[in-house]
Amino acid sequence: MNIQRRALLTGASVTAAVLLAGGCAGGAAGGSGANATKGKQGECVHVVDGNTGRTGDACLPVAPAENRVDLDEPRFTHPTRITNPLHPTSKVTQVIMGGQVDGKPFRTEVSLLPDTKRIEYDGRSVETRVIQYVAFSDGRVHEVALDWYAQADDGSVWYLGEDVFNYADGVVADTDGTWQAGRDGAPPAMIMPADPEKGDVYRPENLPEKVFEEVTVKAVDGTVDGPYGRVEGAVTVRELHMDGSTEEKVFAPGYGEFSTGTPGGDLEAVSLAVPTDAKPGPLPVRLTALADAVDAAHETPSAATARTVRAAWDAYRASDAVPDLLERQTERDLTALERAGSEGAKAVGPALRVAQDVTDLRLRYEPLDTVDRDRLALWAEQLGIDARAGDEGATAGDVTGLELVWERVGTGTPSSAVDDGLRELRAVADRGDTAEAGRLVRGLMESIDSLPMTRQE
Repeated sequence: MNIQRRALLTGASVTAAVLLAGGCAGGAAGGSGANATKGKQGECVHVVDGNTGRTGDACLPVAPAENRVDLDEPRFTHPTRITNPLHPTSKVTQVIMGGQVDGKPFRTEVSLLPDTKRIEYDGRSVETRVIQYVAFSDGRVHEVALDWYAQADDGSVWYLGEDVFNYADGVVADTDGTWQAGRDGAPPAMIMPADPEKGDVYRPENLPEKVFEEVTVKAVDGTVDGPYGRVEGAVTVRELHMDGSTEEKVFAPGYGEFSTGTPGGDLEAVSLAVPTDAKPGPLPVRLTALADAVDAAHETPSAATARTVRAAWDAYRASDAVPDLLERQTERDLTALERAGSEGAKAVGPALRVAQDVTDLRLRYEPLDTVDRDRLALWAEQLGIDARAGDEGATAGDVTGLELVWERVGTGTPSSAVDDGLRELRAVADRGDTAEAGRLVRGLMESIDSLPMTRQE
């Protein structure tokens, strides 16, 4: 999974968009094309302009074949048992990342879905784990992807494709970046060696002129500052992109992809992961008070509710350990909320971001299912706010937010009332009827409130 992805997506429901993306990815499901992209001496992988998509005459400076560690065909006996500590796909239920991209607050939820997906290529059938990647720019849905991973018998982890949906103003703009092993000649691609060593080279995406990344391991056995202490065994890599640009990334045990970018520029880094950073015990009293204050400010932004949130935030962070990145982004978002004061339109975004920050803080103490259920309520409340404002794009994006969380919660918590409510909301949001969306969401909120208690993790 490439953390620093592209831009823009929305409109049809995520389920419908997935079907669309599968069709767009098309092409003959023939051979994987592995022989054509294995790294022959003198191979030319052409540079593709990131703005125009045009393929140029220049060749990327790819590594020589003798440095590649991904040239042998992987064997998959138990592919969904992913135990590689640097890509703990089957163990980490959610990773929250934060930072900024293009000068805007950027936050991602990377979640393990309960279902698996079977990928067919070269006459083989491989069951994969599914990761849901959701990126928010300025609090709003920016990109969604479903990524498919499998572990080979030697302990390396392989990437078998992704469905990508880029959003603009709440609706899907395109599905650029979608690919699947076995389509258009795409081979499965190694995303993490079993035991990476300095100088190792591998390609997490290997369909030149459509999707391509080549990774070189620059350092191993490093130590990084994690959300709640030092983390040993980190690996630093340099990633070469199809447009010729490069960036450094860090992977860490218990987190997987840990950071990319720099604090002064574009940055995405782990804020918190569960169960890696989970702490036994009840939700701290002052965090409960903060959550209550934020709920009030989200529903009715004003100078008074912002002051209440500020007092609760100051009291909480003085009483409990807060990861540096989460503290910085909560402080940034709360300051924006205070500056907006009672100016409703300006306060909507900061109020949503502060509410998202607090759900992230709660993850350390509460099961993901519990937090996700409250995220359903958060998006429903936001939909009501945006519908009242007549904001068609934001309303459509809010429905997407609801669908994405329900994709995580709904498998273990069946509810035909929520399913039916989301279908109705998607239909009215797609035709731009914000008034009807505002009416329907009230019934959905009642269905969410009546969901059974969530299972403990």
